[in-house]
Amino acid sequence: MSRRQFLKTSALVGAGAVAGGLGLSAARAQPGAPGSATTSPVQIRMGGYGPPTTSFSRALTQIGDRLSEKFGDEVDVKYVYNVMDVGYTASDVTWLVDTGVLTFGYFTMTAGIPELELAALPFLFPDSAAARAAMDGELGRAVTERIESQTNYRVLGYFENGFRHISNRVRPVHTPADLTDLTIRVLGVQARTFELLGADPQAISLADAITGITTGTLDGQENPFANTVTYGIHPYHQYHTATYHSYLSRPIFVHRPSFETWPETLQQELQAAVHEAVAFQRDLHDQEETEAEAIIRAAGGEIVELTPEQKAAFVEAVAPIYDEARAKFDPELLSLVDL
Repeated sequence: MSRRQFLKTSALVGAGAVAGGLGLSAARAQPGAPGSATTSPVQIRMGGYGPPTTSFSRALTQIGDRLSEKFGDEVDVKYVYNVMDVGYTASDVTWLVDTGVLTFGYFTMTAGIPELELAALPFLFPDSAAARAAMDGELGRAVTERIESQTNYRVLGYFENGFRHISNRVRPVHTPADLTDLTIRVLGVQARTFELLGADPQAISLADAITGITTGTLDGQENPFANTVTYGIHPYHQYHTATYHSYLSRPIFVHRPSFETWPETLQQELQAAVHEAVAFQRDLHDQEETEAEAIIRAAGGEIVELTPEQKAAFVEAVAPIYDEARAKFDPELLSLVDL
């Protein structure tokens, strides 16, 4: 752990002593043993990177509430709904859980995980049903094995970040040519896609992206509509295009060394709670997307719905990425998404 991480970790752990300190919200509070009145409660610190109102935060709350209702004072659940509010970056959630500072978290991962890089290929899934089936099936199981082999995580499921769209401050986007030379903030896994579309992709952190968008040093970004609204981007971008160009999931993970010391009853209840919360979060995500579109329009934004012919032009522009994927990934892995 770096000195920077140590100092920030110390601040977060210290905040845990006071429920409201540095963003920690209490539901009820590692080691303990549910079922024994003589031991300390099991402390479960859940973290993410969105306001309490997002589908992700609400799903965390549902999980925590279920554990608290089941075990009462034998667990002590606290939340850091948005680590960015307390000086971290969104990606810090990964090492905070890996080191056990947070017990439980979620994050959109792709780097170093071939299965998720593959799942993020442009226009791979025709709709949410197909994407969800993949993540709940063999592809999701392969992702879980990969992540668990590289980290101190136990992966319990996948929240839905959903399909991504393009927004910008310069002009409407109907064709790939409309993206020419626009500086677009992307996740790293999307950089090649946007190169092929003719844009100037900028793979930078979310915090830096928000700064660039609000100051005008970035022309655009790509995100689900709900994220565009949650991060306060929509007032700065008049032009939005519903491209559905990539689907991303957010693995849900618990600090494995802690998890494995818990009684089996607590482990099983957490797994059941996550399973229930995944369905809950996906339903909320669908609602959030619809509501976000209305918010964007109410703020004066324009949302372009691509015609089939326009969509085909985007698919054709990124076609080389599939030949590159077939050369890069193992055939057995490619077969999980029928490539």
